[in-house]
Amino acid sequence: MSIKVLHFADAHIDIITGGKRDPKSGFSYRTLDFLKALDRIVDSAIDEKVDLVLFAGDAYRDAVPVPTFQREWGKRMMRLSEAKIPVLLIAGNHDSSTASGRASALQEYDTLSVPYLHLAKTISLWTPEMLDGVPVQVIAVPWIPRSRLVAATQSIGKETESTGQDLAYQISTEINRILDETDPSLPIILMAHYSITGALFSEFQMAALGQEVLLPEGVMKDRRISYTALGHIHKFQDLNAGNQPPVVYPGSIERVNFGECNDKKGFVIAQIDNRHSSYTFRELEGRNFFSNEITIQNAETFQQEALAALPEADQIPDAMIRLIIHYPREWENFLDERELRKAAESALAFHLVLRPISSPRIRLSEDAAVSSLSHLELLERYCESNKYDKNALPGLLNLAKQIFNDVDMGISEGSET
Repeated sequence: MSIKVLHFADAHIDIITGGKRDPKSGFSYRTLDFLKALDRIVDSAIDEKVDLVLFAGDAYRDAVPVPTFQREWGKRMMRLSEAKIPVLLIAGNHDSSTASGRASALQEYDTLSVPYLHLAKTISLWTPEMLDGVPVQVIAVPWIPRSRLVAATQSIGKETESTGQDLAYQISTEINRILDETDPSLPIILMAHYSITGALFSEFQMAALGQEVLLPEGVMKDRRISYTALGHIHKFQDLNAGNQPPVVYPGSIERVNFGECNDKKGFVIAQIDNRHSSYTFRELEGRNFFSNEITIQNAETFQQEALAALPEADQIPDAMIRLIIHYPREWENFLDERELRKAAESALAFHLVLRPISSPRIRLSEDAAVSSLSHLELLERYCESNKYDKNALPGLLNLAKQIFNDVDMGISEGSET
């Protein structure tokens, strides 16, 4: 007998609260994007009559969400409870406080004992009796702040890399210990909010790589496991594609910033069986994002190049657009920024990033002096340092030579009179 599981993670419903606002709800339109994505996930769980919902961490931006967002998250969770769909949640790094003794942002689902809503606070095994009779075992591995793990393993004072390895070893050892205690006649799901060796990060998350505790992928691929449900990395991926068990990051439910511009967003519906599990990724149609980075090639076509780098006119309305322009600083006056912004005015947001490039200084050999070079030689050095078109350079220099000759002739004639 197989069971149907909906697996999602990294909702971050309050991570973007700024920007244009919806006058009816008072929320920013970007906040509504995240809430609409969460609504579609809840709708799918109910419409497809899934047996279990697994949330693999990071409901919020941080461990102290404002009550308004707790209310919005709670509304969606209560819809699942009222539909009598068991839900198992774990806290992610954004949901967890680093301070000892502080509750996670999801703590109320343990404190209030809401029917069908369960919170795993520690690395633990959840049995069918604990999951409202669903015939599956779940090993839950919530995010544990590094400071608590370091204290627990007495790793204080060790090098950062060594400490990370110690923490990964401790977590892996605990997972293996629990695996040895499971019932082999029932499917086993491992749910964790951590980075796994070999996983691909979104561009947005790359900066934090050096601080990550990386769990070994071998533990996640243990053949006793039927399905590994992961959270924390915002890019959808299966680290064991084509093999058993699937080791899946569903990714975040909406794009957090332009670093996730090209990432697919969604959730996973998995059919869990003791011997063979399968899944489908359900892509969520979020807001359109466009990011383009260009280097201006010609001062005279500066404006045309900038306008051509925008999306097609029919793709601009309500989109999130970023345009990064590199150009020589001395060409700045050739850009009409007002015209560019007018062309993108129907976008939800337009981020124009101007990156002027200072012209490199002309380098002369140690035994050369500016005074020893002719005007034509100085011009040639200048053109080379600014990377002028080599094909056009001879004609330019020839024209300049004629001008310099005419000027010199005029000066000579003037000095004679």
